Amino acid sequence: MYRVITCNTNGIRAAQRKGFFDWLKKQRADVVCIQETKAQIHQLDPALFEPTGYHCFYNDAQRPGYSGTALFSRKKPNKIVTSLGWEPVDSEGRYLQADFDGLSVVSLYVPSGSSGEAAQARKEVFMTHFYEHLRALRRKRREFIICADWNICHREIDLKNWRGNQKNSGFLPHERAWLDRVFEELRWVDVFRQVTPEPDQYTWWSNRGQAWAKNVGWRLDYMLTTPGLSGSALSTDIYREERFSDHAPLTIDFKI
Repeated sequence: MYRVITCNTNGIRAAQRKGFFDWLKKQRADVVCIQETKAQIHQLDPALFEPTGYHCFYNDAQRPGYSGTALFSRKKPNKIVTSLGWEPVDSEGRYLQADFDGLSVVSLYVPSGSSGEAAQARKEVFMTHFYEHLRALRRKRREFIICADWNICHREIDLKNWRGNQKNSGFLPHERAWLDRVFEELRWVDVFRQVTPEPDQYTWWSNRGQAWAKNVGWRLDYMLTTPGLSGSALSTDIYREERFSDHAPLTIDFKI
């Protein structure tokens, strides 16, 4: 069994104070992917932010308190990739790839477009470039697991109030069509849905109102795999017993 965890911590220091790393110690994960660390590495005490037994990597945004990704792995990677050579990925620390023997795991943070037209435009530039990157990865002779806050819901089943959100970033028709192309044309696999076809499976909840308590959420955090790993997911879990962030950790166990 190969256990992978992904979580947008919305500030890794805040998540640490809420017990995220205490919970993580008990999970026996092989790889942990984190998005939106919102910290520079020099601000993080290794005793708190580099879990024992893991090789730990951070890719910080140049702008303090913003974006950023991290990846922890039991096995030492053969290679780490943190730059794709284009914006807004590189300066915002949105991509971190660990290469192992025959397998690569990626921690990815897709830009949000919810703050306005300029943010949505940046998101769409990202989507255009990243589609080509996904195409290029499919030509590699290795398997990939991409753990990401995609900031897009794919289907109506993936958010509670889908009717009222069809004109909002994250559920716009062309964003959903982009994911259709990722799945259908490039043949990336949403392994969570292979295991869990049930509704009401969300990973993000607004801090407004009673969204968390009423489970009025969005499934924004996905693990996509190359076709060679299709059918390899054994089980999935969205952890909601504690709240470390406005996102919940997603765990998938693979037969690898």
